[in-house]
Amino acid sequence: MEEQQHYFNRDLSWLSFNYRVLQEAKDKEVPLYERIKFLAIYSSNLDEFFRVRVASIMSLASIDKKKLNKELELKPKKLLQQIHHTVQIQLNEFGEILHDHILPELRENNINLHYGTKIPSEHHAEIQHFFKSKVLAYLQPVFLKPGKKRPYFLNNRGIYFVLKLKNLKKDKIEYAHLNIPSEYLPRFMIFKSADESHEIVFLDDIIKLNLKFVFPNHRVLGCYSIKLNKDADLNIEDEYSGDLVEKIRKQLDKRNIGEASRFLFDNKMPEEFLDYLMEVYQLDEEELVPGGRYHNLNDFFKLPNPHKPKFQNEQQKPVVKKSLDRESSIFAAIRKKDQMLHFPYHSYDYVLRFFNEAAIDPNVEEIKITLYRIAAESLIARALISAAKNDKKVTVFVEVKARFDEENNLRWAKKMEEAGINIIYSIPGLKVHAKVALVKRKNDADEISGYAFFGTGNFNESTASIYVDHGLLTTHPEMIQELDMVFKYLHKRKPVKEFNHLLVSQFNLQERFLEKMDREIANAKAGNRAEITIKLNNLEDEVMIDKLYEANCAGVKVTLINRGICCLVPGIEGLSENIKVIRLVDMFLEHARIFMFYNGGEEEIYLSSADWMKRNLYRRIEVGFPVYDPKIKRELKKFIQLQIQDNCKLKSINQQHENVEVIRRKNQPSRRAQRDAYHWIKAMEQGR
Repeated sequence: MEEQQHYFNRDLSWLSFNYRVLQEAKDKEVPLYERIKFLAIYSSNLDEFFRVRVASIMSLASIDKKKLNKELELKPKKLLQQIHHTVQIQLNEFGEILHDHILPELRENNINLHYGTKIPSEHHAEIQHFFKSKVLAYLQPVFLKPGKKRPYFLNNRGIYFVLKLKNLKKDKIEYAHLNIPSEYLPRFMIFKSADESHEIVFLDDIIKLNLKFVFPNHRVLGCYSIKLNKDADLNIEDEYSGDLVEKIRKQLDKRNIGEASRFLFDNKMPEEFLDYLMEVYQLDEEELVPGGRYHNLNDFFKLPNPHKPKFQNEQQKPVVKKSLDRESSIFAAIRKKDQMLHFPYHSYDYVLRFFNEAAIDPNVEEIKITLYRIAAESLIARALISAAKNDKKVTVFVEVKARFDEENNLRWAKKMEEAGINIIYSIPGLKVHAKVALVKRKNDADEISGYAFFGTGNFNESTASIYVDHGLLTTHPEMIQELDMVFKYLHKRKPVKEFNHLLVSQFNLQERFLEKMDREIANAKAGNRAEITIKLNNLEDEVMIDKLYEANCAGVKVTLINRGICCLVPGIEGLSENIKVIRLVDMFLEHARIFMFYNGGEEEIYLSSADWMKRNLYRRIEVGFPVYDPKIKRELKKFIQLQIQDNCKLKSINQQHENVEVIRRKNQPSRRAQRDAYHWIKAMEQGR
């Protein structure tokens, strides 16, 4: 990277994050099957990266330079070269981790994952029976011929064999492809051998052992695995007219037929065979990516563990919150004081209770909520349906542009609409990414009171067990009033009065954050203590980065806990030499956004659904919210302190965006933020 470059490329920065995930796969202190899970996460992340980001960059590379606006002048072809170079280095390390560490350790524990190795003959009969009774029904062999006007169809992310065959009857060479139906059948089959070892076999190899039943009268001369990634980012035209929901329904079917972004092939494939495939699938050179014998290794999520729960993380029982449990209802507890929940350390059942109690409480009159990513079997959606059937007025804003969740969101929207819920669909031109809910309830004086939930994460009980997020339950009257204004804007696009407490993108979020940073800059210039601490998933927007650079130059102490993309470049003398950028990757996905400003000792703390990305600041509705309760402020400060002091899983990010290990001093105790946060919260709740 050139010294004068002040912004790191977002895609290369993301690859730096995904490499940090890969690093967990080789950490000997991580249980064996958790390390395998990190291989799966790395593979899944990379797959989506090629389907979305690389596909977009390839589209840019095909545009005439003159037509590129200033924002896009990033030399896409050169960027693609850098991406492929970086990914190839990472994939080589992926292979080394798997072959040199994971597979030998599995064997040491009598688990043989057959990764291109010979399967014991004692299991061949059982494998053949499984193949004939289960697998054969899903196979769809297709013979290939060059010169076809349209390329042969391959499912996006589907895995296939391509075969060179000798037709014994006609005495000629033929080519074919054959699907590996891992979307319908388990990718792995497990057998127990006579010596008590466990043999795990890929579905791919079960098929390969039985190809004679698929291609009778043929001899297999070559068989190699392939996979095609396609552009999967819905190209939705967000006009200000027309039926947006119907547009998305139509686009969902198109996701499988997008432009190719990566053709992954077994690197043992002969060059002339690859040339033949380029012709029949109509591929370009830049789409070709050599890989290993097996693809879609995100299936390692489901690798059988015959010794379960051995080799996996010890399950932590979610902590109960006594201040909520001791009251007759969750609303009584919130009336007494603000309540903060830290997930996944606290039980997510309290969020479910909030909606369940609202659904049956005779005093509750109205419920409003935004839903961005809904669980497949959503208990929250079911509670909302019950509320509607119990004559509550229920309004649900469903974001149908949530990437890869559009279909599930639409399915639930239809169910809720059929139950009488007022469904508001996406706003043209904007995504609604806020995670907020409002319950209106009559009190003893027959007056309407509001109860709000403000969150940093989705209303999704499935992901809540693995995402680190925070949720605030409050009756703060001004915050309630402003939240109601947000919902009225979403519903009827009513003009919004000034927000004095909430930070809402499209209205005041960026402006208020800039003001708070300006205040720290002024304090630093006056010789006073000034600090900014920010925890984000992603930092991309140049306006916000420039303000952080300005803060650095003024003498403000800036600490960034940045999990993913970070386009800010630390360590540049006279610009960012005192900005500390750190990254935490561990058992759970760090997802919360926290913003802390020293403010001359009167510290301000905000939480938000928003990263500092262009999309969050300019093309979404996001809600940031203040924390006023002193006790909750102390909790959040402690939470951040634990992360900054981590010496097990924390990495610092240098000027080249490398993940630099934090060196633990001799005799320094082990500090692991996620482990320590759980024990701290558990002790805190037990002491109440």
